[in-house]
Amino acid sequence: MLFEKIRNEIADMGREIVTSGFNLGTWGNISARADADHIVITPSGVAYQTMKAEDIVVVNLYGKTVEGDKKSSIELPLHIEVYKVKKRVKAIIHTHSVHCTAFAIARKPIPAVCEDMVQIVGGGVEVASYFLSGSQELAQAAIDALQDKSACLLANHGLLTVADNLSEAYKVTQIVEKSAQAVILAGTLGGAVELSQDDIDFMHDFYLHKYGQK
Repeated sequence: MLFEKIRNEIADMGREIVTSGFNLGTWGNISARADADHIVITPSGVAYQTMKAEDIVVVNLYGKTVEGDKKSSIELPLHIEVYKVKKRVKAIIHTHSVHCTAFAIARKPIPAVCEDMVQIVGGGVEVASYFLSGSQELAQAAIDALQDKSACLLANHGLLTVADNLSEAYKVTQIVEKSAQAVILAGTLGGAVELSQDDIDFMHDFYLHKYGQK
């Protein structure tokens, strides 16, 4: 199979995410850009614990299946639109983690208060307007909420993260969920204090261009 390696990577990531508790049952979805014309995405309604590489679906940017016999995730239009608009994005992870979902159902953004989150996301995490799952309207709302950042919340739904590879997208998912939990806990101590835009810009630029072994 032409896309076997990336299908295996997505199946492995699905098991990692469900083990983390970020998704339960069959909810949430994962995809990666295979090449300029194809994306690879999790199927609809298949449990992550039993998901195999052959269950992962390969589609073109028009949504037509080119490999796999399963039905794609209902959020396929959202994934396709993000890849079309954001050429640098190579991986997308959508999760229903508890603390991010709390912000999503309250329709409140996660403020820019945690240094690690603003470094990797580029600021606070905004909330996309509510539309039904699978709709083109939700896809556009998510793009509007993402702007140039690597995460947004889907109102009454959960978290969406984007990156240039699956590992980075998962790292964003982990950090945003931790930050959402920390903000909620800070509320018991009088509330979180937001960082200045200058500090946010400096830290995000540092993460992109100087952090680690660059």
